Amino acid sequence: MVMFLFLVIALAVVVAAVTLAVVGGGESDGPLPDVAPERLQDPLPLHRPVNRADIEGLRFPLTARGYRMADVDDALSRLGAELDERDARIADLESALAGAQAAAHVALHKPEHGHGEHQ
Repeated sequence: MVMFLFLVIALAVVVAAVTLAVVGGGESDGPLPDVAPERLQDPLPLHRPVNRADIEGLRFPLTARGYRMADVDDALSRLGAELDERDARIADLESALAGAQAAAHVALHKPEHGHGEHQ
């Protein structure tokens, strides 16, 4: 019985010591300092569209629970490939539109023959 009381008191002292250490315990330093959350080292650019190199260079910080790096890497690879396909499709459409606009411009400014006035 004495041993049990000794263990309970020892446990209470240890819990109290840890609690005081964490919350400050009256020292001038105060509680443990807050740690800034880990952020991305190179976030995606805000001043221009994201490209494949931006996605390939993106690295997520590790967290306490972590993440499956292979899953994130696969997702980023897919996103990068889709961005490449999208950019190529946009370039093709812009080129086709520019060609159609140029053809329409030439057709509008081409003089018509055969329907003019005769004098």
